[in-house]
Parts: sequence; C-alpha cells; structure tokens
Amino acid sequence: MDQASVSPHVLIFPFPIQGNVNSMLKLAELLCLAGIQVTFLNCHYPHRRLLSYSNIQARFSRYPGFRFETISDGLPMEHPRTAEQFLDIVDGVKTTTKPLFMKMMISWCRSASDTRSPLTCIIADGLMSFAIDVANEVGLPVIIFRTISACSFWAYFSLPQLIEAGEVPFRGGDMDRLVASVPGMEGFLRRRDLPSCCRVKDVDDPDLQNPMKNTRQTHRAHAQVINTFDDLEGPILSQIRNHCPRTYTIGPLHALLKSKLATETSTSQSSSSFWEEDRSCIPWLDRQPSKSVIYVSFGSLAIITKEELREFWHGLVNSGSRFLWVIRPDALVGKDEERQTPAELLGGTKDRGYVVGWAPQEEVLKHPAVGGFLTHSGWNSTLESIVEGLPMICWPYFADQQVNSRFVSHVWKLGMDMKDSCDRVTVEKMVRDLMKEKRDEFMNAADTLATLAKKCVGEGGSSSCNLNSFIEDIRMLST
Repeated sequence: MDQASVSPHVLIFPFPIQGNVNSMLKLAELLCLAGIQVTFLNCHYPHRRLLSYSNIQARFSRYPGFRFETISDGLPMEHPRTAEQFLDIVDGVKTTTKPLFMKMMISWCRSASDTRSPLTCIIADGLMSFAIDVANEVGLPVIIFRTISACSFWAYFSLPQLIEAGEVPFRGGDMDRLVASVPGMEGFLRRRDLPSCCRVKDVDDPDLQNPMKNTRQTHRAHAQVINTFDDLEGPILSQIRNHCPRTYTIGPLHALLKSKLATETSTSQSSSSFWEEDRSCIPWLDRQPSKSVIYVSFGSLAIITKEELREFWHGLVNSGSRFLWVIRPDALVGKDEERQTPAELLGGTKDRGYVVGWAPQEEVLKHPAVGGFLTHSGWNSTLESIVEGLPMICWPYFADQQVNSRFVSHVWKLGMDMKDSCDRVTVEKMVRDLMKEKRDEFMNAADTLATLAKKCVGEGGSSSCNLNSFIEDIRMLST
C-alpha cells in the first residue's frame, strides 16, 4: 500500500489521574472523528476505573481505528490516589512506567505487525516529559499535550526566572506581595497565586524541581497542544509562542467535541468518570427554580478536613441558597472510619441542599437550575463553567489551581477567589454575592466569555481551525 494513503496512527499517553485522562480521551475522540487511528495507553488503575464506572467501551466501539493498551504505574490498585499522595504517583510513573514505556516503544517500532500499523507520533501528557527521550530513541516525533491552562503553564515555564530573581521559594513573608518574573502577569500575580510547588522551603525540593524540569522540556517536542482558546488567554499565549512557536490551542475540548458530534444521531451523555455518578441529583435539580442552585465540587484529587467541611456547610446553609454538593467517598482526611460525612450535616441539608458522592458534572453545569459553581479551580472544571456562562467561587487546592483562580477573579472577572481561607462567614458572604448581590456583574462577564467559547469551537472558529491545522500536521508526519 502507498504510504501516503495509510491513515496516521497516534499513541496518546495521559498521566494517570481523572482530569488528565478525561481531557485526553476527548482529544482521542476528535482524532478518531478525523479518521486517525488512535492507541490510548492508559495505566492499569484509571483503565479499570473507566471500565467500572463509565461508558467508555460503548463510546469508542464505533471507531474501528481505536484501541486501548495498558501499562503499570507501579502503585497497588488500593493506593489512595488523592492530592496528598500525588508525589507517589509521580514517582511511580518515573520509576516503573518510564522503563516499561521505553521497552514497549522499542518493541512496537522495531518489530513487524500485521495487526498494528506503524506509529506516526506520540502525544504525551505534559507530566510525561520522559516520553520525549523515548520518542527520540525510537525515531518518532512527540507532541506534548497540556491539560492545564496557558496561564498556569506559563507560570511553571517561568520558574527558573522566579528562582534566579529570588522570588521562589518564598521562605515566609507577605503572601500578597506581587511577583515580577512572570512576563505578562507583573501587575496582578501575587505569591499566593503562583503554583503550589512554589511554597516549598528549599529550591531543591522535588515538589518544585519536578514540574519545572517537565515544563522546560516542552521546546524539545515537535509541537504543543493546549486545552484553551485564543480569546481567553491570547496575551499569555503570545508569550508562550515566543518559546514554543508551534502551539495549537484547541479548547475547550469538551465543547469542541460536542460541536463535532452535533450532527450525530446519538445524543447520549458520554462519561469518563473514575467514580459511579449519582444521577439522582438531576431529578432534584429539575425541581429547583432557574439559576437558584450553587454547585459545589472540589474535583477528583482534593481532600478536606472535617473542620473545613463544617465551615463550608454552615456557610452554604447560612447563605440561604440552594446547593448541590459533591463529597467524594475519599475526600475527607483521616482513616477510613473517620472519612464518613457527619450525619448531622447530611440531615441538615434536606431543606435546600443535596449531597452526592459524584455527579455527571457537565450535565449538572448545563442544567437551568444551576446559577454558580464553588470549585477547586481545576482546569477542566473552569472551562466547563466558562462554556455554560456560570460565575465561580474559587477555592484552589494545589498545583495549577492557584493560578487559575487568580485569572478567574482578577483577569476574567468571573467570580471570587477564596484561596488560603475557609470559614463560614466568608463562604456565606461569597455565596450571597455570587448568587444575589453581585449576580448581574458576574453574569455579564460570564455571558460574554461563554459566547466567545462557543464561537471558537464552531465552524470557522479559532479552536476548530486550529484542530484542523493540528490534524494536517499529524498527516504530514505520516508521509
């Protein structure tokens, strides 16, 4: 067969946590729709969770060029994979997954196969920068995919300058002091808004060194893809493209995928969840007035203490607003017997609140009863809220979330930033402001950005066109 007529074959390799797997599955489906063969290399743990709690098999069975492969991350299945143990996941991937991946790629690329076409390129998660070395070893181009915002990527990319200027690590002091070594953010980025890795005491701390080294590898890749859109982060993207010229912005990915699937006859909800979704919250939302409910979820990794849980609960109840609250089974700090949500809190929500262990988030945010989002500022959640025109209260937990929350409140004016505090008085006031007192102000900004987000993923929109260019780039690599 003429090589030019062979469909490209891409290997997609996500870091093994919910948010990263979720967005990279959406990228995989977009490539499948373009007729590109995709092998999705998932670690054992997320793959088992997907098979148990999502419709992933049915969703991808329609694409004959798609298949899953799995690989170990070195951790036992029962390992508690919350943010508290995030470095365990990083270490497991580095010590176990990296050599296995090298062996797998050498085998794939140097042995003939009647069932698998040759790989065109590797699309690796930005947290998997070792894939660049592996790709070089086997002679394959590698594309880095960012599951975080452009603004947080740029903050990570600027870490060497921050360290050289003595702005990182903080070593105590005023957390509201402005930092000057992140170009384009000099006038508003404070110490407390930098990625959480900057809060270490020692410059050699792996919490700081690992993300810095990963991010600075980007220029070695053939290209970079970011799940964002030009109208949202244009000034920061200009800074990034000075260092990484071939940067494709194809977000919000979930909205772009829905746009491409709009002509499909199937309208069923797709899921990439690691937990069983409690759909009883949808009929509950159906019974609530329009824009009356604040949705509360701190994502798939954050953990909170019982004291913080109580403060949030009192603040939500005292605000007078209706609320739908996701409290994951593993969200509370402590041993198994200490992780139960206090019964008095669950009982006290009955009048205006509803609590579930996990929710179909995209569907919830789209529901007409939902009028705001109290969020951990993970990037997927932030984009989903932007697309639905929902203002946010941000309570970031770690990593990139600190940067995202500052942009939500100070740059995009989509809500309020509650980082580094958690008390019932603040929660009550912010919920009242978001849902009532300052509602029109926040809704105007949210409506404007929602319109831009939907435009960019439509026919002729910037993200849609960038996806076409990205796909053409992959096709060129295959020839």
